[in-house]
Amino acid sequence: MKKKRPSYCSLLHSSGIVAAAFIIAGLSVPVAFAQDPYVYPTQGQSNKKMEQDKYSCYQWAKGQTGFDPMQAPTATAPPPSTKGGALKGAAGGALLGAAVGAIAGDAGTGAAIGAASGGIIGGARRAKSTQEQQQYAEQQAAGYEQQRNGYNRAWGACMEGRGYTVK
Repeated sequence: MKKKRPSYCSLLHSSGIVAAAFIIAGLSVPVAFAQDPYVYPTQGQSNKKMEQDKYSCYQWAKGQTGFDPMQAPTATAPPPSTKGGALKGAAGGALLGAAVGAIAGDAGTGAAIGAASGGIIGGARRAKSTQEQQQYAEQQAAGYEQQRNGYNRAWGACMEGRGYTVK
């Protein structure tokens, strides 16, 4: 008899990769939409000179802001914990319910009640955890965007100082 393999979605959900996906998606949004400014040589600079100036300004702006747009974005803080969930809550509730039920004389009923209530509480914790993960991803993306904007302003100032129009 063939073993049924877990679905891709259940593997992602159960292994905690969903949280990582939120983080990666959140951090990659500014990268996907960040646009390089247009540069026009107002003093007749050659393409070679313009490329040299772009690189010099890249180095200067990186030094001024501490931000390197050529590096992959990294998180500035660790993600919130993803521990818990309905299954873990149900298991814990079942153990506690069985213990209380054993004292009362019916461990099976106590375990069932404990599992149900533990599952509900664990599910609520999981929903809160998912919301926290989403907020974390949004905060990381906003931080990246703010750093990128600061870098772009510094780079544009440098290029304008060298005789280019930057838009």
